[in-house]
Amino acid sequence: MENKTDGDQPADTGGIQLQTRRAWLADAVELLSSMRFAISLLTLIAIASVIGTVLKQNEPMPNYVNQFGPFWFEIYGKLSLYSLYSAWWFLLIMTFLVTSTSLCVIRNAPKMLKDMRSWRDTVREQSLRNFHHRSEWYSNNARAKVTEQILAHLSRIGYRFKLVEKDGATLIAAKQGAANKWGYIFAHSAIVIICIGGLLDSELPIRFQQWFMGKVPFEGSGVISKIPEQHRLSLSNPTFRGNTMIPEGASSSTAILPQATGVLVQDLPFTIKLKKFTIDFYSTGMPKLFASDVEVTDHESGKSFSSVIKVNEPLIYKGIAVYQSSFEDGGSRLQVKAYPMLGPDISTLPMNGEMGGSTALKTGTGNDYTIEWSGFRPFNVENMARNGTDVRAVNPNQSLNEKITADLDKHLGSAAKNANSKDLKNVGPSLQYKLRDKTGQAREFHNYMQPVLIDGAYMILAGTRDTPSEAFRYLRIPADDEDSVKEWMRLRAAVQNPELRELAAKRYAKRALPANMPNVEQVQAQLTESARKSLSIFAGDEKQSGFVAISKFLEQIPAAEQGKAADVFMKILNGSMWDLWLVAREKEGLPALELDEKHARFLQLATGAISDAFFYGAPVFLQLTGFEEVKASVLQVTRSPGKNVVYLGCLLLVLGVFSMFYIRERRLWVWIKDDFAGTHALMALSSQRKTLDFEKEFEQLKMHLQQLSTQP
Repeated sequence: MENKTDGDQPADTGGIQLQTRRAWLADAVELLSSMRFAISLLTLIAIASVIGTVLKQNEPMPNYVNQFGPFWFEIYGKLSLYSLYSAWWFLLIMTFLVTSTSLCVIRNAPKMLKDMRSWRDTVREQSLRNFHHRSEWYSNNARAKVTEQILAHLSRIGYRFKLVEKDGATLIAAKQGAANKWGYIFAHSAIVIICIGGLLDSELPIRFQQWFMGKVPFEGSGVISKIPEQHRLSLSNPTFRGNTMIPEGASSSTAILPQATGVLVQDLPFTIKLKKFTIDFYSTGMPKLFASDVEVTDHESGKSFSSVIKVNEPLIYKGIAVYQSSFEDGGSRLQVKAYPMLGPDISTLPMNGEMGGSTALKTGTGNDYTIEWSGFRPFNVENMARNGTDVRAVNPNQSLNEKITADLDKHLGSAAKNANSKDLKNVGPSLQYKLRDKTGQAREFHNYMQPVLIDGAYMILAGTRDTPSEAFRYLRIPADDEDSVKEWMRLRAAVQNPELRELAAKRYAKRALPANMPNVEQVQAQLTESARKSLSIFAGDEKQSGFVAISKFLEQIPAAEQGKAADVFMKILNGSMWDLWLVAREKEGLPALELDEKHARFLQLATGAISDAFFYGAPVFLQLTGFEEVKASVLQVTRSPGKNVVYLGCLLLVLGVFSMFYIRERRLWVWIKDDFAGTHALMALSSQRKTLDFEKEFEQLKMHLQQLSTQP
């Protein structure tokens, strides 16, 4: 914080000069209170803030492990980069910044206030001649009249002045814009106040309780009311920011504060009961309003009152603000049908689940699983705008490898999103769950309840991912005439049934060849073998199947003949798949299908989905068939005593910046003395900032004063 005490002499910007015999202590205080030290701290805070902006804060630790790997995860964790703004070193820098800036203000503010009140009327005639902006002239009028004329003009243009008689002359000491000094005081004080407000609202009070009062994060699970006292924060905790999730009809009197190694439980002075959670939608299905109708009961008085909490309309009671943060499922009850995804089995298993719970899944092969119901959404707004053509369509100019790559990208990509255009629609409910095996390994799935129109065909989307940090990859199962997965599941099971493959190969060979052709039986036997082999390769094994298995097989053929062989192979496969579908329906006593464009399109998409199903990685597909929704509201509960302090600091910062940039301090001296021919006047003007406006003001002031003082 630099200040100029007169027109050209800058004030000392060093630190406080401590009167002590210990040189090291004096040097330390001088460094701490100096501007260069404060600027260095501000630079460190700016760098840290950039890191905190780029690196997401307070994410689950597994996300950081997946993003950076075990080695860098440990290093970044030692530096506390995952909760940077509450790291000990960041809070220490903030503390030093507050101390340094406070000392700087304490040192300079008294001098500035004194300078604001000072008229600097001790100047002499000779010192005024040393100013760069000076002017002198003669007048035939008497000194008293010249003085009167100059004072009248200075009063009109807003100058305050003081008249001093000294050395047989009259000195006019005038000033304007002295409030500019308040800008420096306000701006630097604002830094201190904002930092103090930030520290008050930081985790520093909670850290103190962990360091000195034995509070430790809770790492287990259980009923909140039974969590031991060392994991709970009392009502006297000065600041906190936590969340509480309340299902409809339930209540909560605590907030959960996430920590790096667990959570802390913050007790509240009141109980919040959620009577009803309301969501309003736009015409596209996008939510436009979240509102929680709650009842609040004060623990001290026992009185209750009702309130509605909306986004940006919090409930504030006893210094605690309750914001509408988001919403979750509160334990909805689900009806699900399980379809097998492995082997020739086509039987289905109905089951029930409750969000937040788990269900045992026995496959009959010894590989048992546990279904963990982790997410349910009654609506999903997706971008349904799509560009391009169907990569499943026959393209004679596209190689099989290119086709396989396009297939996997299309069928295992995003559910229904495109960055180029937007067509937002509500595609209905979805179910999210984890399938955990005996070893504890889990894979996550996200399945939609209703078919979604994609590229002119209705698809049932089944998402999968290996880790929470990944995006879901979606298997797109074509919906049948009943908008279900029954026909696709029937065809998938038939592909895995050797007997049905054999029968389908014979029927295809018989259907594909005219009965009156020469050596028809011999050719039918060869075509049957080719169809059987095509279906067998497509069915695959535990290592590979689908188009990937076909690609590996074709790699054994000379490169010059691979294109022709691929076309023949795919033609036989497509034809035999139709017969396989008919055979599977016939086995269950269902009528034959007509080979029309609609069924041909379904078969084409179904074949691709069966190929992609190898990457789905689940023994069953769970389709949501019904639900009883239970809503839950997620409320953010905060006590932030530093908020008003920060507001005050921001106000002072605005006033300070405005004062420094828009208020210009000017000092004017006019030395008037008697001369043989009349009166001699010497004027000098000074300002902290030499600008074009200042130069213009000096010329105008010089001209006006000369004209006025020389008028009779």
